[in-house]
Amino acid sequence: MTNYQPFKRTINYYETDRMQVVHHSNYIRFLEECRMDFMKQIDLDYNWMEEHGVMIPVLSVECDYRTPARFGDTICIVPKLEKFSRVKFEMTYQIYSEDFSVLHNNARTSHCFVDKDFKLIRLQKDYPHVYETFKNLEGKELYQI
Repeated sequence: MTNYQPFKRTINYYETDRMQVVHHSNYIRFLEECRMDFMKQIDLDYNWMEEHGVMIPVLSVECDYRTPARFGDTICIVPKLEKFSRVKFEMTYQIYSEDFSVLHNNARTSHCFVDKDFKLIRLQKDYPHVYETFKNLEGKELYQI
């Protein structure tokens, strides 16, 4: 199995409020950055997907804010592909401090696979390698923290 790495990033000043706490809306952006990194690590880069007509819109997002992250902090996001079907998937994310001692946020997103006209794509038929990659990762703990 590949050695997957959690997604790391440092909090910028513009992502915080007057108290230098990350504004809640920025966590959604962090999840997307993490998802892009995850896709690249599993060799399904978003650029490749879109060039081949596969779009992955967000259907829903849930965030459970635990402990605020602040300006200058480095966070580590651990994603997990929880559920996968032929046309949809769900991911969970745990956002930690750099040393994994503080859990800042638990989150979940759901997505589907569509073409450029927003018609559902049947991965198993149209993109079997994408289907197999997702199927093989469903529910697995990929990260050592």
